[in-house]
Amino acid sequence: MNNWLPLNSKLQKLRAKLLKDPYYRLQSGEEIQMAAELGIRIDANQAAVDDWLRLPGLSIHQARSLVELSRFGVKFYCIEDIAAALSMPAQRLEPLKPLLSFNYYDDESLSNFTQSINPNTATVEKLVQIPFIDLSLAQAVVKNRQAAGPYRNLVDFQQRLELHGDAIAQLMYYLRF
Repeated sequence: MNNWLPLNSKLQKLRAKLLKDPYYRLQSGEEIQMAAELGIRIDANQAAVDDWLRLPGLSIHQARSLVELSRFGVKFYCIEDIAAALSMPAQRLEPLKPLLSFNYYDDESLSNFTQSINPNTATVEKLVQIPFIDLSLAQAVVKNRQAAGPYRNLVDFQQRLELHGDAIAQLMYYLRF
């Protein structure tokens, strides 16, 4: 039982860090394992630069390269694919495995996936093109942004606009912060 208490305390501390900063950069193999226990996963085929930067040891240049490769149709099926794309030994990336998932998408489902929009730069006209955003919500997004500054992340967006969880569950696929 003594071994459980410190781990629980560490998990709680990491959870608090992640809740405070959704883009918290993990610092060690131990934090990677704990983040995996907390349910954090990064889809290697849909990850954004910020997702890749959460992983220790990856540079912004490497993160951008992985995102660009995905955007141009490269599919990652395993950790060895990521290593090859980055020209590094797979053993170096092995500690990241608990957080990475390699989901596969057929071409039809990817073609239905729309380009995400940044609500911090989008106009009302651009926002109304997103499914589930009507004119009044688009205007509220822009008005709130102008009054209170840019949205930090999806949670900040939800809280400031007082949106219900169901609405965010639908919108999160179309927004990128």
